[in-house]
Amino acid sequence: MTDFVSSTDGTAIAYDSVGQGPTLVLVGGAFSTRQSMRPLADLLAPRFEVVVYDRRGRGDSGPTAWVSAEQQVDDLLAIAAVTGRAMVFGHSSGGVLALLAASESPAITRVAAYEPPLLTDGGADPTATPFAAELRALLEAGRNEDATVAWFTRTSGGHFDERMRSLPWWPSLVAVAHTLPDERALIGDGHVPDRFGAIAVPTLLLHGGLSPEWAAASSAAVAARIRGARVASVPNEDHIVRFEALVPVLEPFLRP
Repeated sequence: MTDFVSSTDGTAIAYDSVGQGPTLVLVGGAFSTRQSMRPLADLLAPRFEVVVYDRRGRGDSGPTAWVSAEQQVDDLLAIAAVTGRAMVFGHSSGGVLALLAASESPAITRVAAYEPPLLTDGGADPTATPFAAELRALLEAGRNEDATVAWFTRTSGGHFDERMRSLPWWPSLVAVAHTLPDERALIGDGHVPDRFGAIAVPTLLLHGGLSPEWAAASSAAVAARIRGARVASVPNEDHIVRFEALVPVLEPFLRP
């Protein structure tokens, strides 16, 4: 049965829990819902109480009006507070969100992130603000599919594979495209946030062994900002990691 918790502004955030043991919250990235992370939750449920939740504006959670990174952190901390203390794993921009939350709250006891999409040279991405404005303009005009195409064009290095439109899950992506500005709020101008240096709990940065060079570089740059952080590769995987391959690398960190 789905439960709900109120965030700091009263927005209802929907979540499900499976399994028994230490609490672990899973945070999906762009286009995800709690159902996206449920297969990973089921794999970990024999050893953990795993919580999956709908980030604001998705699934059964309350609406979004393009919220700040801080509001998204509040939502995650509201989920973590349900059990008092929790570990957190985030994928992609969900990894950025997990790390931001860990920098703020002692309720998060351990944090892992898979390929947070951040820059490594310390500089700002000059295209970040124009792209955020482009997304907002498309969404304000009701052009959610065009916003989805724009997102994948940017994240794939300037090319969009038109075959994606015919895939069975394409409509589910377009359905949550209105949350893409929230992803940009997390990533910002792409630099590694200084506040990551405040993370004082065990931290693991993961990347796929087949991922582009930016993934390993981003993991290393984030880990360098956090005292004692570790970096590990998931062999033969890329950004769309198979959960069956992820678990053997992630689980030992969660159960030291």
